[in-house]
Amino acid sequence: MSGAMRVQKHRAQLRAAGLRPIQIWVPDTRRPGFAEECRRQSLSLRDDPQEREVGEWLEQVADHEGWE
Repeated sequence: MSGAMRVQKHRAQLRAAGLRPIQIWVPDTRRPGFAEECRRQSLSLRDDPQEREVGEWLEQVADHEGWE
């Protein structure tokens, strides 16, 4: 069986299981300047009271069970 046929069969099985393919676009983390922009945005929120409140809430509701 050719590679293309195996892929086609696999995709058919996934569709039969109720799944569908999608394509998403995400930021390119390898792009020059990406890390610097992340840092800039993080620093801009560092002293934001709303951001602190959301962070504290996330800590309270996070499910850590089973994590090491």
